[in-house]
Amino acid sequence: MVLALLVSGVVVVLVLLGLFVFGLRRRLIQRSGGTFDCSLRWNVPDQETDPTGKGWVYGVARYSGDRIEWFRVFSYAPRPRRLLERSAIEVLERRTPQGEEELALLSDAIVLACGHRGTRLELAMSEDALTGFLAWLEAAPPGQRVNVA
Repeated sequence: MVLALLVSGVVVVLVLLGLFVFGLRRRLIQRSGGTFDCSLRWNVPDQETDPTGKGWVYGVARYSGDRIEWFRVFSYAPRPRRLLERSAIEVLERRTPQGEEELALLSDAIVLACGHRGTRLELAMSEDALTGFLAWLEAAPPGQRVNVA
C-alpha cells in the first residue's frame, strides 16, 4: 500500500514537472517578444487537391532579425526546429482551411502556402499574425528580393 502511494506520488510529481518545463520553455521562447502561434506543414505536395489534416504541427514562431525561428510546442528542445529566412520565403497562396484541416488547426487560422529554398510549406496562423508576417516580409531591407503574392 505504501509502495503504491509512493509510486503514484512520484508519477504525479514527474507529470507536474514535465508540464512546468513545457510552460517554462514557452515562456523563455516568448521572453524576447515577437512571437505568434503558427502551425507548420513541411514539404507539402505541389498539387494537393483535397487537403487532409495530416502533417500539421502546432508551434510558436519568433521573429529574429531577418529570419523566423519556429519551435514545436510539444517539445523540450531549446533550439528552433525550423529557420525560415526572409529573403528565401516566397508566398504562393492564401486560403482558409479546407476539409479535415479545420479540425487540425486553430479555429481562426488562415493557411499561407509558401516556398522556401525549393521546399513547399504551409503556415497556419491567425489573421492578426498573418498581417504582421506579411508586413515583416515586405519590410525587407533595400536590395532584397521579396515575393509576396
